[in-house]
Amino acid sequence: MASAASITAAPVRDVAHYLRPGSLQLPVLPPLSLYVHLPWCLRKCPYCDFNSHALRAGNAGSAAEPLPEQRYLAALMADLEAALPLVWGRMVRSVFIGGGTPSLFSPAAIDQLIGAIRARLPLVPACEITLEANPGSFEKERFRAFRAAGVTRLSVGVQSFADRHLAALGRVHDRAQALAAVQEAAQAFETFNLDIMYALPGQTLQELEQDLRQALALEPPHISVYQLTIEPNTRFAKFPPALPEDDLAYAMLDRITQLTGQAGLARYEISAYARPGQQCAHNTNYWQFGDYLGIGAGAHSKLSFAHRVVRQVRLREPGRYMEQALAGRALAQDEEVRRADLPFEFMLNALRLCDGFAPQDFMARTGLPLSAIAEGLASAERQGLIERSMERIRATPRGLDFLNDLQVLFLADRER
Repeated sequence: MASAASITAAPVRDVAHYLRPGSLQLPVLPPLSLYVHLPWCLRKCPYCDFNSHALRAGNAGSAAEPLPEQRYLAALMADLEAALPLVWGRMVRSVFIGGGTPSLFSPAAIDQLIGAIRARLPLVPACEITLEANPGSFEKERFRAFRAAGVTRLSVGVQSFADRHLAALGRVHDRAQALAAVQEAAQAFETFNLDIMYALPGQTLQELEQDLRQALALEPPHISVYQLTIEPNTRFAKFPPALPEDDLAYAMLDRITQLTGQAGLARYEISAYARPGQQCAHNTNYWQFGDYLGIGAGAHSKLSFAHRVVRQVRLREPGRYMEQALAGRALAQDEEVRRADLPFEFMLNALRLCDGFAPQDFMARTGLPLSAIAEGLASAERQGLIERSMERIRATPRGLDFLNDLQVLFLADRER
């Protein structure tokens, strides 16, 4: 059953509601990014808990239903225009077009989308504009057309180069398609990312090494490596596969860090490795507790104002989203973050970065004194989970290995 939040639109509020006096005093607003959600896929992967929707096939094996490109683009622009007063005058440092499988949209539609965004929002010079793409939607010259449309960075969801593991993950592409897609991305873009998963059903350490060596042989500037986990409300949650034991998964992660380092990619976030200067600007803004405006079905926003931090969620179901966005009512949730929850929200993100954060950044992004996290920091330091100085606070290697245990120390309602 759909939740009430996915059906009922939140009240439409005037910008004065967000600008009224409150308990916080933010000295400066953080950098702002834009996230655009395109929710359709060819097929829903059994591990995926994102807001993605498979295109339904027609009768007698006929082609899948066409994407409602123009109606969805119109809804996105109506959504964006309704949100403009909340970010008026702020420069956008990055744009991320995610999904779903955004590369199912035609290059002409992506060109139209980026042009419409540029007409409504001021983007910084050399703004990073990322598009997620899957090899299953790859066609010769398609990636070049995305580049011509204004995309500056492609993120290719390879997940594995082994046909056996791709089948187990329910992916619609095979090894040959993955290789062709990455080679095309490398030719079309100055920078791109590969998504790889590990600890797959039945995967051995040797197989993980083979996957990673194949990925590194393609010389990507950036790799994101994620451990397969079983998420609620997925097919894998209902029919769980046999995954590698924790000790083997830890060994795989150690090997990933070793091999990427040997190839010249440094680990800068718990799941991200990059060559110098090739870090993902958009995701880095998330981890630094920057602001982001999210438009599209199910998209999330985090927006700061002088006296409060607000989180919003758009309606999830694409048809309902389009209907309500075009009527100016795209929001399903619109809530102020409790002052007591801001320390955990900040630390949940900032501790993912290998270089951690500067103490003054905590105060600037939350409007709170460093004393708000003093108890959690002291406990983490006693357990060997963080190291700190006057300049930086960062997780130790042990802290990164036990990141969930570290982050929970900053929960507002945690029993002490």
